[in-house]
Amino acid sequence: MKHLLKMLDLTTEDITSILNLADQLKYEQKHGIEHRHLAGKTLGMIFEKASTRTRVSFEVGMYQLGGLPLFLSSNDLQIGRGEPVEDTARVLSRYLDGIMIRTFKQSEVDALAQNGTIPIINGLTDFAHPCQVLADLMTIREKKGSLDGLKMCFIGDGNNMMNSLIVGCLKMKMEVAVACPNDYKPSAAVLDFAVQHPAFSITNDPKEAARGADVVITDVWASMGQEEEAQKRRAAFQGFQINDEIMSVAKPDAMVQHCLPAHRGEEITAEVFEKHSAEIFDEAENRLHAQKAVLVKLLGKK
Repeated sequence: MKHLLKMLDLTTEDITSILNLADQLKYEQKHGIEHRHLAGKTLGMIFEKASTRTRVSFEVGMYQLGGLPLFLSSNDLQIGRGEPVEDTARVLSRYLDGIMIRTFKQSEVDALAQNGTIPIINGLTDFAHPCQVLADLMTIREKKGSLDGLKMCFIGDGNNMMNSLIVGCLKMKMEVAVACPNDYKPSAAVLDFAVQHPAFSITNDPKEAARGADVVITDVWASMGQEEEAQKRRAAFQGFQINDEIMSVAKPDAMVQHCLPAHRGEEITAEVFEKHSAEIFDEAENRLHAQKAVLVKLLGKK
């Protein structure tokens, strides 16, 4: 691993190694064992999209690893005033040991990686959300003991979460079933990867996708930057909700995951959310440890 740009770049071995290290770091943190693997290292965190969990988990993670996190709002950088991303990459590479960026276009993350000389971590783009999915996989494995052979169902928008979950779960030898409206399918690049796997299916029937699932996952219908489409999307996604009817066809011990923030009453009912809230917030906690593992892999001693 030189960067973490998208799940498509990772091998099964990469993902397993990150999850194993994340488990170790979580154990050490819970038992007061210091792990200052990144003492003296600095991480620049560029936020063109605001966030609660991404900012806090990366800042706390770098602190626990002994490093220094620097919050860089696009309002505070020349990149927000039109400086080419290539120049920003060259400058920041001379100051920092790594960059985490949360932005809109995947091409911006790729350009940082191509023009800089330090590791780049995708904190979220419209195409991919790899850190979130690593935390999902960590949580599912933690609860179920293994990922191999489990069925993951995603209901909702073919967005960055669906894209990354399809790839991550298939690479970990899981069965993947996704349900979305016909006009809101995942990326063509992800579908090209997924259709090579017999364990993948896509439908516009949420109940069919959820049948026999070990974990059911969703996300908001309108992501950040899609506010003007919210009304149109609410109409398009009617019926694509995790509710008691959907959960009745999943396995009796099925988990529910949501990357948060959740819109109760839209993509998930309040009842299902509260019943599975411990699992959902365990995943939010595991973001910290999964991201710490990524930071150690990329910024630690080679």
